[in-house]
Amino acid sequence: MSKNIRTVLVDDEKNSLIIMQKLLEKHVPSVEVVATAQSVSEGIEIINNEKPDLVFLDISMPDGDGFEVLEKVDFQNFQVIFSTAYDQYAIRAFEVAALHYILKPVKPEDLIEALKRFEEFSKDNDLSDKIKVLNGALKNAPQRLVLPTSNGMHIVDIEEIVRCESSNNYTTFFLTSKQKIVVSKSIQLYEQMLSVSHFCRIHNKHLVNLKFIKKYVKGRGGHVLLNDGSQIDVSDGRKKNFLDKLSEYTL
Repeated sequence: MSKNIRTVLVDDEKNSLIIMQKLLEKHVPSVEVVATAQSVSEGIEIINNEKPDLVFLDISMPDGDGFEVLEKVDFQNFQVIFSTAYDQYAIRAFEVAALHYILKPVKPEDLIEALKRFEEFSKDNDLSDKIKVLNGALKNAPQRLVLPTSNGMHIVDIEEIVRCESSNNYTTFFLTSKQKIVVSKSIQLYEQMLSVSHFCRIHNKHLVNLKFIKKYVKGRGGHVLLNDGSQIDVSDGRKKNFLDKLSEYTL
């Protein structure tokens, strides 16, 4: 891991700041905490002055929230790791936007993993785009998805995704443009992310957009024909759930 990752901690709870500093000193010594802040206004001022590489940012604060910090800072060439209490909906939103997060109370192993992710994507500077995706996902069903690949980040409209196909711990996205995007994350994760949209897992390997189903052919499980010409099997165990969702969607 790189040396001297200049870091700012923003959290309204003094005790949380102390705990985080101690955990970083003990488990991730490459992180140098250059300053701390306990409010939105203080966080904005310190980030602009210190110009850090990384910011640990609490979402909820007395005078606003972490998103307000990101919207108002002049200096934006840094990565963010959000700290949040557990909320499944919020966590899904962070995953949709491919933004780093860490759950409170912070565990050493989670902190180490968060810093590894920071190292992996530290050259990404599309923070403002990812924040827009995050805000959309927090407010309602996600409209866009950030897909991290070996070549960088791809931001795609949910409506452009025809289907997803699993191969071990990789997922391939098939888009209406015929483009294929391979992501090193499991299909289960994207099934959860897209559960509030019109997507359905019809097979262990396949997640499809109901919008693009052209025809369902009966059989033990049967199969579907999609608008892009692909034919996808429906597993027997997922058939009933699929037909229920398809019926609901078409209504």
